Amino acid sequence: RITSSNLNIKLVSILGNVTDEKRVSEVLSFYSINTIYHAAAYKHVPLVEHNINEGVQVNTIGTYTVAALAMKNNVDTFILISTDKAVRPTNVMGASKRFAELVLQGLAKESSKTCFSMVRFGNVLGSSGSVVPLFREQIKDGGPVTVTHQDIIRYFMTIPEAVQLVIQAGAMGAKGSGGDVFVLDMGEPVKISELATKMIHLMGFNVKDKENPDGDIEIEYTGLRPGEKLYEELLIGDNATGTSHPRIMRAEEEAYDFNEIKSYIERLQQALSRLDYEVVRQLLIEVVKGYEPSGDIHIGHFITILK
Repeated sequence: RITSSNLNIKLVSILGNVTDEKRVSEVLSFYSINTIYHAAAYKHVPLVEHNINEGVQVNTIGTYTVAALAMKNNVDTFILISTDKAVRPTNVMGASKRFAELVLQGLAKESSKTCFSMVRFGNVLGSSGSVVPLFREQIKDGGPVTVTHQDIIRYFMTIPEAVQLVIQAGAMGAKGSGGDVFVLDMGEPVKISELATKMIHLMGFNVKDKENPDGDIEIEYTGLRPGEKLYEELLIGDNATGTSHPRIMRAEEEAYDFNEIKSYIERLQQALSRLDYEVVRQLLIEVVKGYEPSGDIHIGHFITILK
């Protein structure tokens, strides 16, 4: 079994921002990087929905910055960690991640050295953003367990599964011409209300509801959050092909050429610098086919501390 203790690998911690072109360039040129797994993104749907500029700046512009510099510094392989929320998005987070996918597909058509690919999948069990640790803490505290909607469903995968499949998909991309969107087989979707019920039972309690008013833990339905969907998808269309791995598919989806995507990026950067939220949203709608915003534009609220 391979562990960190028996590998002769030197770990170096580098602090920086993916939107900081000078810092990213400095790191890539100094360390002669072979492979980049680009996971840096704001992934919290309601938070990004209320902070559109910051979300797009990191998720889209940050991806473009690192990817372009990866190509400039002759990085061999660049793999974007994408999300199922990029498919027909109803929120800024998903739209900004789909835009990031399109950025890489455009760069892939220009690159002769760096191989760009994307891996799209759903939720990872046990990660910091997973409902599992949240539910566990809520149950320990005596409830209620909060679920946004009784019919909401999500795909889940364990951390080891996700890591192994991402690495394998990245290796497949490196063997091809680049620009591939790989989709991981997440299995059957899970109904979140049923997950909450099972976790309550597994931790030795009973659900408190109308049928069982003397139960221990109540499930409270709080309503869908801004930009949240009842269910997620992994494919934009029906054009998916198999690969040499049974749990990895290759999505055949529409893309832009490099000059088109570069023009959109420039316009997006200008709108972001002006804090022009309307134009930022309109560009997302124009570029990301299938993006249908679920509400009005939200601007992050300032917090007033009362003394």
